[in-house]
Amino acid sequence: MKAVIQRVTFAQVKVEGKVLGEIENGFLILLGVCEGDTENESKLLADKTAKLRIFNDDAGKMNLSLLDFKDNKKPYSVLVISQFTLCANTRRGNRPDFFAAAKPETAKKLYELFAERLSNEHGIVTKTGEFGADMKVSLLNDGPVTIILDTDDMKK
Repeated sequence: MKAVIQRVTFAQVKVEGKVLGEIENGFLILLGVCEGDTENESKLLADKTAKLRIFNDDAGKMNLSLLDFKDNKKPYSVLVISQFTLCANTRRGNRPDFFAAAKPETAKKLYELFAERLSNEHGIVTKTGEFGADMKVSLLNDGPVTIILDTDDMKK
């Protein structure tokens, strides 16, 4: 699984003009489920995401995670967007292929498991888009801070 994590002060997703999810401070996560990914990768990635320390502490160092803001009056949250194009193969030619992306039924299950784990296991307010829909995503990147996580790299 692959995740592009952007630290944001605002993020929103719309489908057909209707807002499905909106957050203030937190992460916008573009999540790609690749062929061969399992529940283990989904759990591993969700746990790493929850504990990822890319928010500034009082000294201005990136030392805080989403978990450090759970008890705030306005807790930090995440907006998770399914993004099969993260599994693109661009090695040959100029047109990517997406054969490495998981089949939709598997991808949807693991995408939902990822979001549920952030919410249920870590207590993070979690919003999502609509799996498989044509979505319009808006964000205000904070920093900018953008981190790419790949479970293939995390298991080595």
